[in-house]
Amino acid sequence: MTSSYIFLTPPGSTSATADETRTIRDGFTLLGFLFPWVWLLAHRLWLHAAAAFLLQGIGGALMDEPGLGPAGAAILLGVNMLVGLEGQNFRVRNLAAKGWNEDAFIAADTIGTAEQVYFSDRAAIATSDDAAAPDWQNKARPNGPHGDATSLGLFGFDGGR
Repeated sequence: MTSSYIFLTPPGSTSATADETRTIRDGFTLLGFLFPWVWLLAHRLWLHAAAAFLLQGIGGALMDEPGLGPAGAAILLGVNMLVGLEGQNFRVRNLAAKGWNEDAFIAADTIGTAEQVYFSDRAAIATSDDAAAPDWQNKARPNGPHGDATSLGLFGFDGGR
């Protein structure tokens, strides 16, 4: 099954090595679902972990009260689902707040394949630094009806047909 992986480079680096680059799988995390505040603590998301612990404590206390059991269970399940579904996003946003850059988003079957794709692209960029950059200027066709203007679709930029 194909997963998506986010590659983050440290702040201030232009070409990060494999040791410096962080790879985070974008998707559901089972351990985050089963043990939300512990998983958040393990990933150094202190405020998120404190909020999850507090909400789970409130949910547990509500489950002990007669008639409020379903509300407490809903709070517990809601916290578990939130961390399970959005826990990886919390990690990415925490690193981005610290200055890390989202460098790539790659879909692959395994993390090894995603890393091969990511770092092979970086090797190709590093070897082609001295090569001449392609000229991406829009060139007018010799007998073009609109001069320098290029457009896709039925209407040109000037509104004509």
